[in-house]
Amino acid sequence: MGAGVVVGTPLAVALVVLVAVAAAAAALGGTGTAGASATAVARAVLQLAAVALVLLALVRTWWGTAAFVLLMVAVAAWTAGRRLTRGGPVAATAAAGAAIVAGVAPVLAVVLGSGAVPFTGIAVVPVAGIVIGGAMTATSLAGRRALDELTSRHGEHEAALALGLLPRDAALLVVRPSAGQALVPALDQTRTVGLVTLPGAFVGVLLGSGDPVQAAAAQLLVLAGLLAAETVAALVVVELVARGRVRRAPEHA
Repeated sequence: MGAGVVVGTPLAVALVVLVAVAAAAAALGGTGTAGASATAVARAVLQLAAVALVLLALVRTWWGTAAFVLLMVAVAAWTAGRRLTRGGPVAATAAAGAAIVAGVAPVLAVVLGSGAVPFTGIAVVPVAGIVIGGAMTATSLAGRRALDELTSRHGEHEAALALGLLPRDAALLVVRPSAGQALVPALDQTRTVGLVTLPGAFVGVLLGSGDPVQAAAAQLLVLAGLLAAETVAALVVVELVARGRVRRAPEHA
């Protein structure tokens, strides 16, 4: 018998109790998120059930697999675009999409081309999802930080322009550190893996009856892929901010 999560009454009971704990803690702490916790989990149940059913059909063909990966990229670009400019105009969504694709494409090419991940839909989709999610987060963090820096350090930017620097170069003087700051979570996760946390890929392989060596190998691949994808995505979005391709939307947007 496998070591996977038992789907049925035990899972339902565990979910109800966990939601109750979150709601009770929120009520006692006065966070105002008690109802939101229950709603979030209910949505997660419906969304994951739908995704599971769709995946069963899609991953059987390469066309379906490619379509699902493209959908994930589109949703990630839209989400990051909204985060960047508080409203997600088309230009911000396109810039976020460019950064995400720039980070994800080489990672998938390496892990699939090397044979480290089987060239099957059921293997490609989860790996792509993890890497796309990481690139989305790095894009949002680096882009928002870069835009904040341009606003808060406007005087330095103007001074650099007055000294004769080109607009892109002047902006990069201000926003370049934003990429490094956006990578702190990924770097910390990689440095402390196995000592502080056992991330999802490791736990997933163990729950799927894999041995610890397989779990460690899967997690190493995911962490290296995430670090590569997030680094590229952060650098690309910061470059696009410096070039004026992403601008801060008005506060009322």
